[in-house]
Amino acid sequence: MDKIFQRLNDAQAQAVRQIDGPVLILAGAGSGKTTTIVSRLAYLIKEVGIPPSNTLTLTFTNKAAKEMRERALGMMEDISYPPLLCTFHKFGLLFLKFHIGRLGRENNFVVIDTDDKKKIIKRINSEIPTPLIASEISRYKNSLMTPDEAYKQAELFNYKQIAEIYAEYEKYLLENNLVDFDDLIALTYRLLNEHPDLAESISQKYQYIMIDEYQDTNELQLKLVQKLCTSHKNICVVGDDDQSIYGWRGAHIRNIMEFDQDFMGAAVVKLQENYRSREPILKVANALIEHNRSRLGKELIPTRGDGDEVAILNSHDESEEARKIALKISQLLDAGISPNSIAILYRVNVLSRSIEDGLNRAGIAYKLVGGLRFYDRAEVKDLISYLRVITNFHDDFSFKRIVNKPKRGLGKASIDKIELAAHEKRQSLYEYLKEVGEDELEELVKKKNAKTLKEFISNIEDVSKIAKESTYSFIDVLEETFHLKDIYKGMQDEQEKVLNMDEFYALFRDFIKNTPEASLDEFLNELTLQSEQDQVEGESIYMMSIHASKGLEFDHIFLIGLEEGFLPLVGDGSDLEEERRLGYVAFTRAKETLTLSHAQSRFYKGRRSDLQKSRFVNEAGLCEGSLKVEKNTAFKKGDLVRHKIFGAGRVIGVGKSGKDFKLNINFAGIKREILASFVEKL
Repeated sequence: MDKIFQRLNDAQAQAVRQIDGPVLILAGAGSGKTTTIVSRLAYLIKEVGIPPSNTLTLTFTNKAAKEMRERALGMMEDISYPPLLCTFHKFGLLFLKFHIGRLGRENNFVVIDTDDKKKIIKRINSEIPTPLIASEISRYKNSLMTPDEAYKQAELFNYKQIAEIYAEYEKYLLENNLVDFDDLIALTYRLLNEHPDLAESISQKYQYIMIDEYQDTNELQLKLVQKLCTSHKNICVVGDDDQSIYGWRGAHIRNIMEFDQDFMGAAVVKLQENYRSREPILKVANALIEHNRSRLGKELIPTRGDGDEVAILNSHDESEEARKIALKISQLLDAGISPNSIAILYRVNVLSRSIEDGLNRAGIAYKLVGGLRFYDRAEVKDLISYLRVITNFHDDFSFKRIVNKPKRGLGKASIDKIELAAHEKRQSLYEYLKEVGEDELEELVKKKNAKTLKEFISNIEDVSKIAKESTYSFIDVLEETFHLKDIYKGMQDEQEKVLNMDEFYALFRDFIKNTPEASLDEFLNELTLQSEQDQVEGESIYMMSIHASKGLEFDHIFLIGLEEGFLPLVGDGSDLEEERRLGYVAFTRAKETLTLSHAQSRFYKGRRSDLQKSRFVNEAGLCEGSLKVEKNTAFKKGDLVRHKIFGAGRVIGVGKSGKDFKLNINFAGIKREILASFVEKL
């Protein structure tokens, strides 16, 4: 018992001991969430006497599952077999191996990965962008929608086509006894939903269920969890509504916000003591997130004492920003700080390019996490290949990369035939395609493709002439001639790829503006020097998106791009509260120092734009005249309150009524709106 509780604070100990019925552990950033989960599991098994086989702990990543498993087993000596602690998808796999027979399928199925899925889709249809089809099929499955239902609800012709492809895809999986990642959860839920006896027996088996990162669950995962709780309500979820940042991926913040409605009578335990960050960092994080209305409400309490104030870097443009950050990092490294304890974060991946260039110039080694270096991204490599062919028609390597981008009806077999024919004549691909007659070319490719190839050669020659005459305007002519942005139309990540292309175009214009006499060759040589960073052995600083940083921590954090339009992203489909949560997640990654950087202008979407400082700098109380948050009220959703007539109730909503606040309160099933001044908190 002592071993379990000796490292826990009062709130953590309360969460561990609260074992019966639904429990929501609202765990703030750096509040010892993992310690609490594994301690609770150890307490259930070693102190309460629950057999390990009657527990189930679910999380989202294999890495988190592995860490929890190792830590839990370290606290539970001499157990005969380990408890089941795995990802949602691993649980689905194990479940289907035992029960997929009820769907008339063999249990020797094979799970396909994302690449396999895309190959199957491409075989069925190569006209509509494969990533778009894959994304829609995933959405259908997570909405438990059959191909017929998807077809009926589709309004646009393209989506009717996708529904038909979905039907073909499902048929292929069935015929070959395959399941994809989405099936692991969707089929598991389907079995539990269609077979109440199975739901009952599985629920009886797993008497105590815990779920990590509950704010990241989607609608289907919630339904699955409810089925697992068919015979009991011993469900404990751990999460943080303030770190819900995956709405774009289907996660539902309502799952954690309305946990007490999905599982009535839930106990709520708040973990607010932060063991990660210095006090000034938590002060700005708390100030920022308090502006969100849709939250259960908590405040991170510092335990590590005072430290450096949060620093603000104001730069004229992205180049100055990169120089300042490189200088600050150099000073940290010179002071003996480990590179691995430093990270640069950004909301939008395209912002990494200028920082990468600045670090390269300063000779600072870096690792890009969860993404490719700017110059290694496919869309940027395509542009560089176009430039190389325009300066050197005989660069076969680059020519092969671009000859079917955008699509010109050429498969690998056609390109191989052309390459063989060119090789036999001892010519480059360009020479061969320029000199060969259309009749001869039609023996290798279809007639319309032969004509398109001839046009392609002609266009390359025309654009090459313009590059020699007017280097600055050349980049516009390149896009107008070849419509390179069309390559990514309809893709799930179209916007990001187009932004990267615009960033490259802007980089080109900036280079020519600063060196008007420079040629295309000189630009390419300069690029090579920037992109071929020496692979320095040893440690490196980290660069990553805020999304990729979730769950990580670093001594020193630099957050760039604190401008309106970058953080927060603004416009159609953007969710300001989720953007604010992203800022909060970024702030709370920092242990010792936090530096926030904004620029007055950036190259963006192909042109230089003047930018406004992010409202988040104001909201975090980091500049004079900062906006002060209007306190919602002392009451928040989920609070237990007492009214002198109606008795005890739970707050299910908070709203404004003139200068006062009105509370929507559930009094034993009867909902009433009461002014906040007429109730007291229990």
